[in-house]
Amino acid sequence: MAHHRRVALALGDAAGIGPELAARVLADASANVGDLVVFGDRRVLEMGAAHAGVDIDLPQVTPQALSGVCPEGSFLVDLENCDPTRILIGEASEPAGRASLQNFAAALLAGKAGLADVVGFTPFNKFAMRMARADYVDEIGFIDRTIGATRSGREFNVLDEVWNARVTSHIPLRDVADALSAERIFDSLRLTDEVMRAAGIDRPRIGVAALNPHAGDGRNFGDEDEDIIRPAVERAQKAQLAVTGPVPSDTVFVRAVRGEFDAVLTMFHDQGQIAMKLLGFDRGVTLIAGYPFPIVTPAHGTAYDIAGQGKADTGATFNAVALGRKLAAMQARTAPDPELREDLPQRLAELLADDMAA
Repeated sequence: MAHHRRVALALGDAAGIGPELAARVLADASANVGDLVVFGDRRVLEMGAAHAGVDIDLPQVTPQALSGVCPEGSFLVDLENCDPTRILIGEASEPAGRASLQNFAAALLAGKAGLADVVGFTPFNKFAMRMARADYVDEIGFIDRTIGATRSGREFNVLDEVWNARVTSHIPLRDVADALSAERIFDSLRLTDEVMRAAGIDRPRIGVAALNPHAGDGRNFGDEDEDIIRPAVERAQKAQLAVTGPVPSDTVFVRAVRGEFDAVLTMFHDQGQIAMKLLGFDRGVTLIAGYPFPIVTPAHGTAYDIAGQGKADTGATFNAVALGRKLAAMQARTAPDPELREDLPQRLAELLADDMAA
C-alpha cells in the first residue's frame, strides 16, 4: 500500500473547533494536504462539517480493516467512540476527553505500524483529558507510553521562519528554576539543531533566552543565567552549534524576527508561547519531534468560545500538515513495526475497551 507522507490525523476535543477544522481540511481539495487517515467518530466529523457548512465524501473503514489492504487516498477509521449528543459544545467533558485520548493513541499506533509517516491532531483540551485519565499530564508523556519510546521528544513552535524550542514545558512556574540544568539545556540545544537541520535549515542559529530579567543583571536578579544557562551555551558552542546567549528574554524574539536567529530556546512554556502567539496566532504550528515520525498540531487551542459557530480559521491546521509532510519527506524514519501492523485491529479494540481510568 502506498502511504508516502500520509498523515494520521486524530480528531481532537469534540466540544471545540477541532471537528470543524478537520472537516474544512478534508473538504478543501485545493489545499494539497495529501492523503489523510482520520481517526475518530464519524458522527463528530459530520457535526464538524455541519458547523463549517461543507460537504465531505470520505470513505470509511472499521479498525478491523487496518491489518489488510486499506483504501488509497484519504479515509476515516470510524472508532465509534464519541456520541455528539453527549457533548455540550464549548465545555470540557469526560466523554470528549476520553475520545481525544483514544483517537490520539490510535493515530500514534498507526504511525508506529507504518500506516502513516506523520501524526497530526486537532486541538485537545487537557482538562477534559484529565477527566478521562487522571494521570494525564501532556502529550509527550502520553506518546512515550503509547509507542514505548526510549527517548522523550520535545515540543517546538514554528511560525514562518522563526522556531521556538523550550527546556521545560507543562510544569508550574515556581518549579522552573529547579528543573533547569546545564545538561538539560545542552540536550535541548542539540535536539533543536538536529531537528532544524532535518527540516532543511543548515547550521541553525539559536538564541537562548535568559531566565531572569536582564539576563540576571550580573547576578543582581538571580544566579541561574550565569551558573546554569551560560555553561550550557558554552558547551554547545564548543560542539560547533551556532548558539548565542543567554539573551534577555524581552529582546530575544525581536532579534529573531529581525533575522538574527532562526530559533529561540526558552526556559519555560509561556516565555515562548506568548511571543509566538502574538506574532501569528492563526498560523503557528506545534511540532513534537524526536520520535520516529513527526507529530504536528495547530499551536492554538480548542477555542471553546467560537466552537460550533463556523468561524474557525484553518491556517494553522494547514501549516501543521504541510510541515509534517515536509519533515517526513526530508528525514529518514525508523523502520515501521510489521507485527504491530498485523496486531493493530486488536490493539485498537483494547484501546476502545479501556475506560482510560488511571
